Amino acid sequence: MKYDVVIVGGGVSGLSCALTLASMKGHFNWAENKRFLVIDNQSSDLLKAMLNNVPGIQKGTLGRKALDDLREQAKSYGNVDIIFGRVVKVSGNKGDFTVITEDGKEFKADYVVLATGFHNFDIDCEGVEIIENKKSPRPGKIQIKVDEESRAKDGLYVAGLLAGVSTMYACAAGSGTQVACNIMAGYAGKNVVVHDVPSES
Repeated sequence: MKYDVVIVGGGVSGLSCALTLASMKGHFNWAENKRFLVIDNQSSDLLKAMLNNVPGIQKGTLGRKALDDLREQAKSYGNVDIIFGRVVKVSGNKGDFTVITEDGKEFKADYVVLATGFHNFDIDCEGVEIIENKKSPRPGKIQIKVDEESRAKDGLYVAGLLAGVSTMYACAAGSGTQVACNIMAGYAGKNVVVHDVPSES
């Protein structure tokens, strides 16, 4: 099955990326038929967290609930599919990526976003360079080397802790959102963002 963007990782950065991409719908003519896929292996550290210091999220919110809410918010646009599974291989180049899961499912994509966290990276993926995570408060964590646009190579983006941002919800969410904006700029041929305003009552 072909998607415009496949996001590998269903934590806060991956879902924030999906949400931002989904929200293009209704704002740009070129965005109307685009579809996005999130592949989540259900291992986000947020599943074990309680959120007390995240802007806009009520103190004491469980991380699991925050992820559920993000998932439903992204899906509400009607152009995001979310499946559970583990990706084992990403191959190809911009415009012609293939993403393969452990159970043999294959998905095609123009762009791929890697958002699998900083514990390890065991996906067979040509063109990525694993380095020490410079922002981790704990030793032994990893990140993928990226350019100033958060790309490991053309069309292959990295978001969240795997891109080397700090281990905070807001930082990971911002990283995923920025990657979405970078992809949107590629579609539009210029920098674009999605802003909404209330309807007149």
